[in-house]
Amino acid sequence: MLQETIVALSTPSGNGAIAVIRLSGENALAVADAIFKGKKLTDQEGHTAHFGRIMDGSVVVDEVVATVFKTPRSYTREDVVEISCHNSTYIIEKILKLCLSAGARLAKAGEFTLRAFLNGGMDLSQAEAVADLIASDSSASHELAMKQMRGKFSDEIKELRKELIHFASLIELELDFSEEDVEFADRQDLKDLVNKLQTPITNLMESFALGNVLKNGVPVVISGKPNVGKSTLLNLLLNDERAIVSDIPGTTRDTIEDEISIKGITFRFIDTAGIRETKDKIEAIGVERTFEQIRKSAIILLVFDPTETDPAELKKNRQTLLELVDGEKTHLITIANKADKPEVREALKPFDLKDQVIPISAKASENIPMLVNALLDAVSHDKVNQESTVVSNARHFHALEETHISLNDVLTGLDQGIEGDFLAVDIKRALHYLGEITGEITNEDLLDNIFSKFCIGK
Repeated sequence: MLQETIVALSTPSGNGAIAVIRLSGENALAVADAIFKGKKLTDQEGHTAHFGRIMDGSVVVDEVVATVFKTPRSYTREDVVEISCHNSTYIIEKILKLCLSAGARLAKAGEFTLRAFLNGGMDLSQAEAVADLIASDSSASHELAMKQMRGKFSDEIKELRKELIHFASLIELELDFSEEDVEFADRQDLKDLVNKLQTPITNLMESFALGNVLKNGVPVVISGKPNVGKSTLLNLLLNDERAIVSDIPGTTRDTIEDEISIKGITFRFIDTAGIRETKDKIEAIGVERTFEQIRKSAIILLVFDPTETDPAELKKNRQTLLELVDGEKTHLITIANKADKPEVREALKPFDLKDQVIPISAKASENIPMLVNALLDAVSHDKVNQESTVVSNARHFHALEETHISLNDVLTGLDQGIEGDFLAVDIKRALHYLGEITGEITNEDLLDNIFSKFCIGK
């Protein structure tokens, strides 16, 4: 596969001035020279750009700029030519057909990045970060992808694996001399090492909750009784008339969802049906969907009207919501709406406004900055800006979980004084899962699964 020269459109199709067609492989320069009239690209230095024409026989297809990258100083570590042409569907298809006629084949999804991985240009976690970087739609998700693409996460995993390999080799050496009953791997040192490794692995696992929401957006459910202003609040936060606002209770019968970026973090706001007992079958379905969304949320905004809810009932409602979720991972923010009205301000007096309740007016846009700050505090964005590594990939999280389990098995085995060959099995399992993260241990199915999710041309 690596001997073949591949070609694909690397820029999105659609309206635009320029399109970039990328060639990579042993014959990339020769294929380009077969259709490019200008300087002979094979003779040019790498990292140079050349003006010329794409020719179909004697017919000029387009005037282009061909940029040359020579192995190993290219994205794929192969010879690469990038042809910048005018973004015409006809021109693009014509150039691709000419490249195919000259000996290239169409690239598969993610094949350029796959080649970069196979040729040692990046490890597997860095390759996955390329897709995350392309998909990033906020500064937080961009920052996470950039850190991973630069290899910070990979370096930590490789260092953990390196320390464990040393003891694995000593255990294997013991097995070679099993008849002589010698011990090369000091069991206490191995136990100390495993305990030491479990700390950063646990920290990485715990960071996934933060990394996942920053990568995919923070799901925020707006809940509460009917007609307390949930839809008005959603429209205010989104700065758009996204939800129908009415004085009639039960207007929202299904979830309404949209997202917005606040200080670099994407929040996915979900307006839900009001929580109440109802005999209306349609509304009852909406209430059940509300509970489903609450169970999946990272933040719950409980909106209430102080003139209709007393402190005891509010406490009960908060407890009901917290019982639906993991209280350690889901943040509950309580909002007293309609605080611009005198009767509401009077009704607020018995409530604790220090930490428990944020008084706002969604209709009059009052005290919204306090709510925004509460949202940002719930996400703790500062954690991303520190030097600590944050895991945002579900595959990596699963591998870390399996590593953690394997190392626990090593500790159990050490406490029980089991034989070295059984210890070796658990150590090898931990090494296997750590190696899967960076691609030091891989298989074809895993690679197909990862790179098939890339766009063609990347």
